[in-house]
This record gives sequence, C-alpha cells and structure tokens, in this order.
Amino acid sequence: MLTQKAKYGLKALLMLAQQEPGEFTLVAEIAARQKLPRKYLELILLELRKQGFLHSQRGKNGGFRLAKRPDEITFGQIIRVLDGPLAPFPCASLTGYRKCEDCTDEQVCAVRKQMRRVRDAMAAILDSTTLADAAAEGLAQEGPADPVPAIALA
Repeated sequence: MLTQKAKYGLKALLMLAQQEPGEFTLVAEIAARQKLPRKYLELILLELRKQGFLHSQRGKNGGFRLAKRPDEITFGQIIRVLDGPLAPFPCASLTGYRKCEDCTDEQVCAVRKQMRRVRDAMAAILDSTTLADAAAEGLAQEGPADPVPAIALA
C-alpha cells in the first residue's frame, strides 16, 4: 500500500501540474485546496525539491512550481522518491533488492516469482503515467462547468 506521504505528494504535484507554467504556488494554498496538513506537506515538497521535481522561491511571489514539464514526471518516479521501491517484497525489487532470510532457493520460489509479476505490472502502469496524463484525465472526469440539462424522453 502507498503511504499518505506518497498520496499527498501526488495530489500536490497534480495541482501544480495544472497551474500556469512557471507560476509559483504557496504551500498554504496547496494544503488548503487539497485539504492536506500544511507542515507535513511542506516536508514532502522540500523532499521533492531536493530530488529535482520542484523549484521553490521565497518571498511575496514565492512558493513551489514544477521543475520539469508535467509530461516528464511519472507517478513511478514520485512514488519511488517518497515511498521507496514498488515491489511488495524486497526480493522482488529491482531498485531495493534484498534476499529473504527464510528463502532457500530464489530461482524456484513461487512467491518471489508472483511478486515480481505484481511489481512489473505496477511499474508498467506507474512508469507510463505522467502528471500530464493524470491531470488531463482528472479534468475530463470533472466535466463541464455548466452541466447540460437532461432531456426527458416521453
């Protein structure tokens, strides 16, 4: 399961992806609009800045903005930075591999093989889904601002 940290990071970055390019947004505004705890969000955003996903600026017109275009940032990248490897078990991970202490032969371990399949499927989706993709999908699901009235069929 993903942590709240990853969920909050994704929500914040999705919001920033929908801002005008180059526009800075205050942490307080992100937190208020996304209904996230401000102090915790600030720590998450600082970590994402340190990893090169965000730029920050102090002062009156300061805040955070994306350091890359939304179509260059994937969900997989963000989750790995905030939560670590995608695999459910360390022995199934590509980036955080660790042999299981109770495993006698990894080559024939059915659990490891299935968890590798799970990891590969997750990675395929998360590594091919960009902030731009998700932002566009979210906007499409919100629908038009003024809904078209339903026509009664008589």
